[in-house]
Amino acid sequence: MSKQTLRKAHRWLGLIFSASILMAAGSGVIHNVMTRSQPPPPPALPTGTLDASLIRLGVAEALEKLPGEARAVTAVNVRGIGGSPWYQVYSQNGGAAHYVSAVDGRVDPAQDEAYAAEIATRFLAGAAVRKTAHLTAFDNEYLNIFRILPVYRFDLDDERHTRVYVSTATGSVTRHTDDGRQLEARIFTNFHKLGFIPDKNMRDLVLTTLTTATCVVALLGIALFFATMPRKKNRPQA
Repeated sequence: MSKQTLRKAHRWLGLIFSASILMAAGSGVIHNVMTRSQPPPPPALPTGTLDASLIRLGVAEALEKLPGEARAVTAVNVRGIGGSPWYQVYSQNGGAAHYVSAVDGRVDPAQDEAYAAEIATRFLAGAAVRKTAHLTAFDNEYLNIFRILPVYRFDLDDERHTRVYVSTATGSVTRHTDDGRQLEARIFTNFHKLGFIPDKNMRDLVLTTLTTATCVVALLGIALFFATMPRKKNRPQA
């Protein structure tokens, strides 16, 4: 390839794909801003209190209160909900957790949402919250990087539109955000991952194409550097 062709290819390809370089650089700037303006994710540890002295039923007795197919379990947790102990039972057949009172054996599926609301209220220092969603799939705000599903979303009616996402499986808040934090996160997602392209397959194809083209431009620049390097003239012998 001639020097002139290298120059033209490097110039035009560099101009065409400079947008991807600018977006990558911009996402790096936003990422640094976010590390200082946004707190780290909440720890995935159960919160709250549990008065174990109120427990009257053992695990085996509590499981007898459930339908037969739900008694084959994968996990049983004890949760403090509304001041009372409840068994949170996960069955091998999947689905939502079953809740059995450790006091009187009452089965109440509504305790899942009640437990989530307590977690959210406790996290927000006692503020009143309202449930706005129950997510069983990731969306454009609660992304797959947060990993845990299902979650409840609770909103706080304040000027920042604070919201939290709660997992009753972990007994904790999995994400805490508001309009300001979400604006930064959206800019980062659009710049870094082309989040404005809704279809994931198309988004991955465009990202791969842009990244490959950027590598080609860099390689052309290296080739052009060596192709245009001045040659040393042979010194006349004395």
